[in-house]
Amino acid sequence: MTKKLTWRDITTGNVVTEPGNFIINRTGDWRTERPVVDKEKCNKCAVCWLFCPDAAIKLNTDYCEPDLYHCKGCGICAAVCLNGAITVIEEEENYE
Repeated sequence: MTKKLTWRDITTGNVVTEPGNFIINRTGDWRTERPVVDKEKCNKCAVCWLFCPDAAIKLNTDYCEPDLYHCKGCGICAAVCLNGAITVIEEEENYE
């Protein structure tokens, strides 16, 4: 189990001390919109994967799936999707 980082654990000044550390750090928690994939329309052409600036698209066996732990909600995937399989919806908070 990995230790959850707090603000005290993050290096001051946006210094990247360990390349590729985005894999262990959740960076998509502050987005206001999120992509949703229509699995029936997706033909896995991977154009969304190619254009995603955050490498937040996973290539599953049947369709492309956004990694919501790293997605910032920019909507580029929806804009470049050739089949219109990706739409961007407003993110909702779960208050329970």
